[in-house]
Amino acid sequence: MIKSNLKPILDEKNISIRKLSNDIDHGFNTVRKLYHDEMERYPRDLLDKVCTYLDIELHELLTYKRDQND
Repeated sequence: MIKSNLKPILDEKNISIRKLSNDIDHGFNTVRKLYHDEMERYPRDLLDKVCTYLDIELHELLTYKRDQND
């Protein structure tokens, strides 16, 4: 399972979903889905913009955890 860490990262930096969306020029709903860990697909351009804007590495934004059923 892939998990988004955008919520704790933005909360720590005191950045709103709206501000991030506007600053990286990406759709609010897509950024909101990433924030709430509701993404089914992760657009590469979004990941690149978010990581660049927040000055973080991809592994800080997304983490992989093996499902218990595997």
